[in-house]
Amino acid sequence: MATFDDAVAVVTGAGSGIGRTTALTFAERGVSVVIADVDTEGGEETVARIEDDGGNALFVETDVTDPSAAESMVDAAVDEYGRLDYAFNNAGIGGAQNPVAEYDPEKWQTVVDVNLVGVFNCMRAELSQMQAQDEGGVIVNNSSVLGKVGFENSSGYAAAKHGVLGLTKTAALENGETGVRINAVCPGFIETPLLEAGGITSDSEMRKQIESRHAMNRLGTPEEVADAVVWLCEDDASFITGEALGVDGGYLSR
Repeated sequence: MATFDDAVAVVTGAGSGIGRTTALTFAERGVSVVIADVDTEGGEETVARIEDDGGNALFVETDVTDPSAAESMVDAAVDEYGRLDYAFNNAGIGGAQNPVAEYDPEKWQTVVDVNLVGVFNCMRAELSQMQAQDEGGVIVNNSSVLGKVGFENSSGYAAAKHGVLGLTKTAALENGETGVRINAVCPGFIETPLLEAGGITSDSEMRKQIESRHAMNRLGTPEEVADAVVWLCEDDASFITGEALGVDGGYLSR
């Protein structure tokens, strides 16, 4: 597969944050991008930004917790552009912040449904298409540094993100000879609306504490994650599969 030559990508959660930035980065490389999100306004804004820069994009309203919606997302990519080369399964939520003993079961299940089951639903649909193509494809899943370590009061999020890594590695083994590579990125704390909604970037003391957990003593940027995702899709990464790539400013080195 010639990297980015008439290529097509789907990006979930592309209405803001890391997803939007990754979609924009793909588009800058000439990739046609399917923007998938439950946020119609945000998704359409991402499409507009890509088209304003001369790129090709299509918005598909997608609830990743619904298997049929994930299938429709892939169908839309194939109907519009003829194939699917890359997928970045990024849609996710932070969820409640409570100790395990006090965590509401319904809220816990919601976090797992979006962050883990949603990735499974999308991968299942994406793999079906990519395996049927002569040249395969590349899938990148968005896990987290919390997919490798624990974090107080974030059991739902950490459990789901650990699950994403298990899912990634298993699918990589299953597809080693199919022409489909599957990897994950594990971002540290990134300057996004998700952090703002959680109060981390708006509370100066909390921000300072979170920054200090990274060896670089700062938060990451969406662009830094997007560049890693796109690199994993390039031919330069052709012998990389089943990897959980830290994009974390040294968070996991402590």
